[in-house]
Amino acid sequence: MSSDASLRPWQVILGGICGLVLSIGLARFAYTPLLPALQLQTGLSDASAGALAAFNYAGYITGALAAAWIDDVRWRNRLYSIGLWMSLLTVAGMALSTWLPNWALWRFLGGLCGATGMLLGAGLVLGWLMRQGRRPELGVLFIGLGLGIVVSAVGVWAISQVWSLWSDQWLAMAAIGVVFFVPAWLWRPPVPPLAAAAQASVGAYKVSRRWMWTMAGSYFAAGWGFVISATFTVAIVEREPALAGQGALAWALVGLAAMPAVFWWDKAARRWGDTRALLLAFGLQTLSVILPAVSGSLAAALGGALGYGATFIGIVSMTLALVGRRAPQNPGKAMARLTLSYGAAQVIAPVVAGAMAQSTGSFKSALWLTAAVMALGMALLATLPDEGQG
Repeated sequence: MSSDASLRPWQVILGGICGLVLSIGLARFAYTPLLPALQLQTGLSDASAGALAAFNYAGYITGALAAAWIDDVRWRNRLYSIGLWMSLLTVAGMALSTWLPNWALWRFLGGLCGATGMLLGAGLVLGWLMRQGRRPELGVLFIGLGLGIVVSAVGVWAISQVWSLWSDQWLAMAAIGVVFFVPAWLWRPPVPPLAAAAQASVGAYKVSRRWMWTMAGSYFAAGWGFVISATFTVAIVEREPALAGQGALAWALVGLAAMPAVFWWDKAARRWGDTRALLLAFGLQTLSVILPAVSGSLAAALGGALGYGATFIGIVSMTLALVGRRAPQNPGKAMARLTLSYGAAQVIAPVVAGAMAQSTGSFKSALWLTAAVMALGMALLATLPDEGQG
Protein backbone atom coordinates (compact mmCIF):
# COMPACT_ATOMS: atom_id res chain seq x y z
CA MET A 1 0.00 0.00 0.00
CA SER A 2 1.27 3.47 -0.87
CA SER A 3 2.20 5.99 1.80
CA ASP A 4 0.67 9.45 2.17
CA ALA A 5 3.72 11.01 0.50
CA SER A 6 3.76 8.72 -2.54
CA LEU A 7 0.35 9.76 -3.90
CA ARG A 8 -0.82 13.12 -5.16
CA PRO A 9 -4.17 14.62 -4.16
CA TRP A 10 -5.70 14.15 -7.61
CA GLN A 11 -4.75 10.47 -7.55
CA VAL A 12 -6.41 9.77 -4.20
CA ILE A 13 -9.55 11.69 -5.19
CA LEU A 14 -9.76 10.09 -8.64
CA GLY A 15 -9.12 6.65 -7.19
CA GLY A 16 -11.95 7.20 -4.72
CA ILE A 17 -14.25 8.44 -7.49
CA CYS A 18 -13.56 5.32 -9.56
CA GLY A 19 -14.13 3.18 -6.47
CA LEU A 20 -17.58 4.74 -6.06
CA VAL A 21 -18.41 4.26 -9.75
CA LEU A 22 -17.54 0.58 -9.38
CA SER A 23 -19.02 -0.23 -5.96
CA ILE A 24 -22.12 2.00 -6.11
CA GLY A 25 -22.59 2.98 -9.77
CA LEU A 26 -22.28 -0.57 -11.12
CA ALA A 27 -22.63 -3.01 -8.21
CA ARG A 28 -25.74 -1.12 -7.11
CA PHE A 29 -27.07 1.26 -9.76
CA ALA A 30 -26.74 -1.00 -12.82
CA TYR A 31 -29.77 -2.86 -11.46
CA THR A 32 -32.02 0.14 -12.10
CA PRO A 33 -31.62 0.50 -15.92
CA LEU A 34 -31.28 -3.28 -16.33
CA LEU A 35 -34.47 -3.98 -14.38
CA PRO A 36 -37.00 -3.50 -17.24
CA ALA A 37 -35.23 -6.06 -19.48
CA LEU A 38 -34.82 -8.39 -16.53
CA GLN A 39 -38.55 -8.26 -15.81
CA LEU A 40 -39.60 -8.50 -19.45
CA GLN A 41 -37.42 -11.49 -20.30
CA THR A 42 -37.59 -13.46 -17.05
CA GLY A 43 -41.06 -12.57 -15.73
CA LEU A 44 -39.69 -11.01 -12.55
CA SER A 45 -42.62 -9.37 -10.71
CA ASP A 46 -42.67 -5.91 -9.15
CA ALA A 47 -42.78 -7.42 -5.67
CA SER A 48 -39.76 -9.64 -6.40
CA ALA A 49 -37.91 -6.69 -7.95
CA GLY A 50 -38.50 -4.72 -4.77
CA ALA A 51 -37.40 -7.69 -2.67
CA LEU A 52 -34.13 -7.95 -4.63
CA ALA A 53 -33.50 -4.27 -3.99
CA ALA A 54 -34.15 -4.93 -0.30
CA PHE A 55 -31.57 -7.75 -0.35
CA ASN A 56 -29.09 -5.30 -1.83
CA TYR A 57 -29.67 -2.86 0.99
CA ALA A 58 -29.66 -5.63 3.57
CA GLY A 59 -26.11 -6.23 2.35
CA TYR A 60 -25.43 -2.51 2.55
CA ILE A 61 -26.64 -2.26 6.14
CA THR A 62 -24.65 -5.37 7.05
CA GLY A 63 -21.58 -3.66 5.64
CA ALA A 64 -22.44 -0.52 7.58
CA LEU A 65 -22.65 -2.55 10.78
CA ALA A 66 -19.23 -4.01 10.10
CA ALA A 67 -17.80 -0.57 9.30
CA ALA A 68 -19.28 0.79 12.55
CA TRP A 69 -17.63 -1.99 14.53
CA ILE A 70 -14.12 -2.20 13.02
CA ASP A 71 -11.59 0.22 14.53
CA ASP A 72 -8.36 -1.03 12.97
CA VAL A 73 -7.66 1.16 9.94
CA ARG A 74 -5.62 -1.61 8.35
CA TRP A 75 -8.63 -3.91 8.30
CA ARG A 76 -10.81 -1.11 6.97
CA ASN A 77 -8.37 -0.67 4.10
CA ARG A 78 -8.25 -4.42 3.42
CA LEU A 79 -12.03 -4.68 3.32
CA TYR A 80 -12.22 -1.72 0.94
CA SER A 81 -9.75 -3.50 -1.35
CA ILE A 82 -11.77 -6.74 -1.22
CA GLY A 83 -14.92 -4.75 -1.99
CA LEU A 84 -13.41 -3.48 -5.24
CA TRP A 85 -12.82 -7.04 -6.47
CA MET A 86 -16.21 -8.24 -5.30
CA SER A 87 -17.99 -5.38 -7.08
CA LEU A 88 -16.94 -6.86 -10.42
CA LEU A 89 -17.99 -10.36 -9.40
CA THR A 90 -21.44 -9.35 -8.16
CA VAL A 91 -22.35 -7.71 -11.47
CA ALA A 92 -21.18 -10.70 -13.51
CA GLY A 93 -22.81 -13.13 -11.07
CA MET A 94 -26.30 -11.86 -11.88
CA ALA A 95 -25.97 -13.44 -15.34
CA LEU A 96 -25.28 -16.97 -14.07
CA SER A 97 -28.87 -18.16 -13.62
CA THR A 98 -32.52 -17.14 -13.37
CA TRP A 99 -32.89 -18.64 -9.89
CA LEU A 100 -34.26 -15.94 -7.57
CA PRO A 101 -32.14 -17.00 -4.54
CA ASN A 102 -29.04 -16.67 -6.74
CA TRP A 103 -30.02 -13.12 -7.64
CA ALA A 104 -30.77 -12.37 -3.98
CA LEU A 105 -27.29 -13.56 -2.98
CA TRP A 106 -25.54 -11.42 -5.57
CA ARG A 107 -27.64 -8.38 -4.72
CA PHE A 108 -26.78 -8.88 -1.03
CA LEU A 109 -23.06 -9.10 -1.83
CA GLY A 110 -23.40 -6.06 -4.08
CA GLY A 111 -24.80 -4.19 -1.09
CA LEU A 112 -21.76 -5.18 0.97
CA CYS A 113 -19.56 -3.79 -1.80
CA GLY A 114 -21.55 -0.56 -1.81
CA ALA A 115 -20.88 -0.12 1.90
CA THR A 116 -17.14 -0.64 1.42
CA GLY A 117 -17.01 2.02 -1.29
CA MET A 118 -19.38 4.51 0.29
CA LEU A 119 -18.31 4.24 3.92
CA LEU A 120 -14.86 2.70 4.12
CA GLY A 121 -13.59 4.38 0.94
CA ALA A 122 -15.11 7.78 1.73
CA GLY A 123 -13.84 7.57 5.32
CA LEU A 124 -10.33 6.77 4.16
CA VAL A 125 -10.37 9.65 1.66
CA LEU A 126 -11.79 12.12 4.23
CA GLY A 127 -9.16 11.06 6.76
CA TRP A 128 -6.45 11.58 4.14
CA LEU A 129 -7.79 15.05 3.33
CA MET A 130 -7.72 16.05 7.00
CA ARG A 131 -4.17 14.72 7.44
CA GLN A 132 -3.09 16.79 4.44
CA GLY A 133 -4.68 19.94 5.91
CA ARG A 134 -7.27 20.17 3.12
CA ARG A 135 -10.91 21.17 3.39
CA PRO A 136 -12.82 18.21 4.92
CA GLU A 137 -15.59 17.98 2.32
CA LEU A 138 -16.76 15.02 0.27
CA GLY A 139 -18.44 16.84 -2.60
CA VAL A 140 -15.67 16.24 -5.14
CA LEU A 141 -15.38 12.57 -4.18
CA PHE A 142 -19.11 12.06 -4.57
CA ILE A 143 -18.89 12.99 -8.22
CA GLY A 144 -18.42 9.24 -8.36
CA LEU A 145 -22.07 8.69 -7.45
CA GLY A 146 -23.37 10.85 -10.29
CA LEU A 147 -20.78 9.50 -12.71
CA GLY A 148 -21.74 5.97 -11.70
CA ILE A 149 -25.35 6.65 -12.60
CA VAL A 150 -24.36 8.10 -15.97
CA VAL A 151 -22.08 5.13 -16.67
CA SER A 152 -24.85 2.67 -15.76
CA ALA A 153 -27.46 4.51 -17.86
CA VAL A 154 -25.34 5.14 -20.94
CA GLY A 155 -23.62 1.77 -20.62
CA VAL A 156 -26.89 -0.17 -20.49
CA TRP A 157 -28.34 1.85 -23.36
CA ALA A 158 -25.28 1.23 -25.54
CA ILE A 159 -25.07 -2.43 -24.62
CA SER A 160 -28.77 -2.95 -25.36
CA GLN A 161 -28.16 -1.78 -28.93
CA VAL A 162 -25.78 -4.72 -29.40
CA TRP A 163 -27.02 -7.42 -27.01
CA SER A 164 -30.70 -7.79 -26.24
CA LEU A 165 -30.36 -10.78 -23.89
CA TRP A 166 -30.47 -9.67 -20.25
CA SER A 167 -27.61 -11.97 -19.15
CA ASP A 168 -25.27 -10.64 -21.84
CA GLN A 169 -26.03 -7.12 -20.66
CA TRP A 170 -24.98 -7.92 -17.08
CA LEU A 171 -21.71 -9.49 -18.27
CA ALA A 172 -20.98 -6.47 -20.47
CA MET A 173 -21.53 -4.13 -17.53
CA ALA A 174 -19.02 -6.15 -15.51
CA ALA A 175 -16.51 -5.68 -18.34
CA ILE A 176 -17.09 -1.91 -18.21
CA GLY A 177 -16.34 -2.08 -14.49
CA VAL A 178 -12.77 -3.21 -15.18
CA VAL A 179 -12.04 0.27 -16.62
CA PHE A 180 -12.78 1.82 -13.23
CA PHE A 181 -11.26 -0.97 -11.17
CA VAL A 182 -7.70 -0.25 -12.34
CA PRO A 183 -7.35 3.36 -11.06
CA ALA A 184 -9.47 2.57 -7.99
CA TRP A 185 -7.05 -0.21 -7.08
CA LEU A 186 -3.81 1.60 -7.88
CA TRP A 187 -4.76 4.82 -6.06
CA ARG A 188 -6.45 3.47 -2.95
CA PRO A 189 -6.31 5.88 0.01
CA PRO A 190 -3.16 5.04 1.99
CA VAL A 191 -3.27 3.66 5.51
CA PRO A 192 -2.42 6.56 7.86
CA PRO A 193 0.76 6.37 9.94
CA LEU A 194 0.06 5.44 13.56
CA ALA A 195 1.42 8.80 14.74
CA ALA A 196 -0.99 10.68 12.46
CA ALA A 197 -3.94 8.64 13.67
CA ALA A 198 -3.05 9.32 17.30
CA GLN A 199 -2.70 13.05 16.65
CA ALA A 200 -6.10 13.18 14.91
CA SER A 201 -7.82 11.57 17.88
CA VAL A 202 -6.73 14.42 20.14
CA GLY A 203 -9.12 16.79 18.36
CA ALA A 204 -12.11 14.43 18.52
CA TYR A 205 -15.25 15.53 20.32
CA LYS A 206 -18.41 13.73 21.27
CA VAL A 207 -21.71 13.99 19.50
CA SER A 208 -24.72 14.46 21.76
CA ARG A 209 -27.22 11.63 21.91
CA ARG A 210 -30.08 13.96 20.85
CA TRP A 211 -28.15 15.25 17.85
CA MET A 212 -27.27 11.76 16.67
CA TRP A 213 -30.82 10.38 17.07
CA THR A 214 -32.33 13.37 15.30
CA MET A 215 -29.85 13.08 12.45
CA ALA A 216 -30.51 9.34 12.29
CA GLY A 217 -34.25 9.97 11.98
CA SER A 218 -33.85 12.52 9.20
CA TYR A 219 -31.30 10.31 7.44
CA PHE A 220 -33.79 7.42 7.58
CA ALA A 221 -36.21 9.63 5.65
CA ALA A 222 -33.45 10.53 3.18
CA GLY A 223 -32.70 6.83 2.68
CA TRP A 224 -36.37 6.17 1.94
CA GLY A 225 -36.47 8.95 -0.65
CA PHE A 226 -33.19 7.81 -2.17
CA VAL A 227 -34.01 4.15 -2.63
CA ILE A 228 -37.45 4.57 -4.22
CA SER A 229 -36.05 6.70 -7.03
CA ALA A 230 -32.81 4.72 -7.26
CA THR A 231 -34.68 1.45 -7.69
CA PHE A 232 -37.76 2.38 -9.71
CA THR A 233 -37.01 5.55 -11.74
CA VAL A 234 -36.60 3.68 -15.02
CA ALA A 235 -39.54 1.38 -14.33
CA ILE A 236 -41.80 4.34 -13.41
CA VAL A 237 -41.01 6.09 -16.69
CA GLU A 238 -41.37 2.95 -18.80
CA ARG A 239 -44.80 2.22 -17.29
CA GLU A 240 -46.23 5.45 -18.77
CA PRO A 241 -47.46 4.56 -22.30
CA ALA A 242 -46.41 7.93 -23.71
CA LEU A 243 -42.91 7.63 -22.21
CA ALA A 244 -41.96 4.09 -23.25
CA GLY A 245 -38.31 3.96 -24.25
CA GLN A 246 -37.37 7.11 -22.28
CA GLY A 247 -36.29 5.34 -19.09
CA ALA A 248 -32.58 5.39 -19.88
CA LEU A 249 -32.78 9.12 -20.62
CA ALA A 250 -34.40 9.83 -17.27
CA TRP A 251 -31.79 7.75 -15.43
CA ALA A 252 -28.91 9.45 -17.26
CA LEU A 253 -30.34 12.84 -16.26
CA VAL A 254 -30.17 11.76 -12.61
CA GLY A 255 -26.42 11.26 -12.92
CA LEU A 256 -25.84 14.36 -15.04
CA ALA A 257 -27.63 16.48 -12.44
CA ALA A 258 -25.72 14.88 -9.57
CA MET A 259 -22.19 15.54 -10.84
CA PRO A 260 -22.19 19.36 -10.83
CA ALA A 261 -24.55 19.48 -7.83
CA VAL A 262 -21.85 18.25 -5.46
CA PHE A 263 -19.96 21.54 -5.83
CA TRP A 264 -23.13 23.62 -5.37
CA TRP A 265 -24.09 21.86 -2.14
CA ASP A 266 -20.61 22.26 -0.65
CA LYS A 267 -20.84 25.97 -1.44
CA ALA A 268 -24.38 26.16 -0.01
CA ALA A 269 -23.26 24.54 3.25
CA ARG A 270 -20.36 26.98 3.61
CA ARG A 271 -22.59 29.97 2.91
CA TRP A 272 -25.82 29.11 4.77
CA GLY A 273 -24.74 26.44 7.25
CA ASP A 274 -25.16 22.68 7.14
CA THR A 275 -28.67 22.45 8.58
CA ARG A 276 -30.20 25.08 6.31
CA ALA A 277 -28.54 23.58 3.25
CA LEU A 278 -29.79 20.13 4.21
CA LEU A 279 -33.34 21.45 4.69
CA LEU A 280 -33.23 22.97 1.22
CA ALA A 281 -32.01 19.70 -0.27
CA PHE A 282 -34.76 17.76 1.52
CA GLY A 283 -37.43 20.17 0.29
CA LEU A 284 -36.29 20.04 -3.33
CA GLN A 285 -36.04 16.24 -3.28
CA THR A 286 -39.59 16.01 -1.90
CA LEU A 287 -40.81 18.12 -4.81
CA SER A 288 -38.92 15.90 -7.26
CA VAL A 289 -40.72 12.86 -5.85
CA ILE A 290 -44.13 14.54 -6.15
CA LEU A 291 -43.70 15.59 -9.81
CA PRO A 292 -44.12 12.14 -11.42
CA ALA A 293 -46.90 11.36 -8.94
CA VAL A 294 -49.07 14.27 -10.11
CA SER A 295 -48.32 14.02 -13.83
CA GLY A 296 -47.46 11.30 -16.32
CA SER A 297 -45.88 13.76 -18.76
CA LEU A 298 -42.30 13.55 -20.00
CA ALA A 299 -41.59 16.98 -18.49
CA ALA A 300 -42.67 15.76 -15.04
CA ALA A 301 -40.62 12.57 -15.36
CA LEU A 302 -37.48 14.41 -16.47
CA GLY A 303 -38.00 17.18 -13.92
CA GLY A 304 -38.31 14.59 -11.17
CA ALA A 305 -35.16 12.84 -12.36
CA LEU A 306 -33.19 16.09 -12.47
CA GLY A 307 -34.42 17.14 -9.04
CA TYR A 308 -33.65 13.77 -7.52
CA GLY A 309 -30.15 13.67 -9.00
CA ALA A 310 -29.35 17.21 -7.88
CA THR A 311 -30.51 16.67 -4.29
CA PHE A 312 -29.77 13.13 -3.08
CA ILE A 313 -26.06 13.71 -3.70
CA GLY A 314 -26.11 16.84 -1.54
CA ILE A 315 -27.96 15.13 1.31
CA VAL A 316 -25.49 12.26 1.39
CA SER A 317 -22.29 14.31 1.01
CA MET A 318 -23.26 17.01 3.53
CA THR A 319 -24.53 14.55 6.12
CA LEU A 320 -21.55 12.21 5.95
CA ALA A 321 -19.01 15.05 5.87
CA LEU A 322 -20.73 16.67 8.86
CA VAL A 323 -20.60 13.57 11.03
CA GLY A 324 -17.12 12.66 9.75
CA ARG A 325 -15.73 16.04 10.84
CA ARG A 326 -17.08 15.39 14.33
CA ALA A 327 -15.00 12.19 14.58
CA PRO A 328 -11.69 12.94 12.84
CA GLN A 329 -9.93 9.96 14.44
CA ASN A 330 -12.15 7.51 12.56
CA PRO A 331 -14.58 9.31 10.22
CA GLY A 332 -15.58 6.13 8.40
CA LYS A 333 -16.80 4.54 11.63
CA ALA A 334 -18.90 7.59 12.54
CA MET A 335 -20.35 7.68 9.01
CA ALA A 336 -21.22 3.99 9.26
CA ARG A 337 -23.11 4.42 12.51
CA LEU A 338 -25.29 7.16 11.06
CA THR A 339 -25.72 5.19 7.83
CA LEU A 340 -27.43 2.35 9.70
CA SER A 341 -30.65 4.37 9.71
CA TYR A 342 -30.21 5.20 6.01
CA GLY A 343 -29.69 1.53 5.28
CA ALA A 344 -32.71 0.46 7.34
CA ALA A 345 -34.93 2.66 5.17
CA GLN A 346 -33.36 1.19 2.05
CA VAL A 347 -34.29 -2.32 3.18
CA ILE A 348 -37.90 -1.44 4.07
CA ALA A 349 -38.84 1.05 1.34
CA PRO A 350 -38.35 -1.09 -1.83
CA VAL A 351 -40.43 -3.92 -0.38
CA VAL A 352 -43.25 -1.54 0.55
CA ALA A 353 -43.10 0.29 -2.79
CA GLY A 354 -42.94 -2.92 -4.83
CA ALA A 355 -45.94 -4.38 -3.01
CA MET A 356 -47.92 -1.14 -3.41
CA ALA A 357 -47.10 -0.99 -7.14
CA GLN A 358 -48.11 -4.60 -7.68
CA SER A 359 -51.43 -4.17 -5.85
CA THR A 360 -52.38 -0.89 -7.56
CA GLY A 361 -50.65 -1.26 -10.93
CA SER A 362 -48.96 2.12 -10.43
CA PHE A 363 -46.10 3.67 -8.45
CA LYS A 364 -48.08 6.84 -7.64
CA SER A 365 -49.18 5.78 -4.15
CA ALA A 366 -45.60 4.75 -3.29
CA LEU A 367 -44.36 8.16 -4.46
CA TRP A 368 -46.88 9.99 -2.25
CA LEU A 369 -45.84 7.87 0.74
CA THR A 370 -42.21 8.71 -0.01
CA ALA A 371 -42.99 12.44 -0.08
CA ALA A 372 -44.68 12.13 3.32
CA VAL A 373 -41.67 10.34 4.80
CA MET A 374 -39.35 13.03 3.41
CA ALA A 375 -41.53 15.74 4.97
CA LEU A 376 -41.20 14.04 8.37
CA GLY A 377 -37.43 13.98 7.90
CA MET A 378 -37.46 17.72 7.24
CA ALA A 379 -39.47 18.31 10.41
CA LEU A 380 -36.87 16.42 12.45
CA LEU A 381 -33.99 18.26 10.81
CA ALA A 382 -35.61 21.62 11.52
CA THR A 383 -35.36 20.97 15.28
CA LEU A 384 -31.55 21.06 15.14
CA PRO A 385 -29.58 24.28 15.57
CA ASP A 386 -27.91 25.43 12.38
CA GLU A 387 -24.24 24.63 12.07
CA GLY A 388 -21.67 26.38 9.97
CA GLN A 389 -18.80 24.76 8.18
CA GLY A 390 -16.30 25.72 10.84
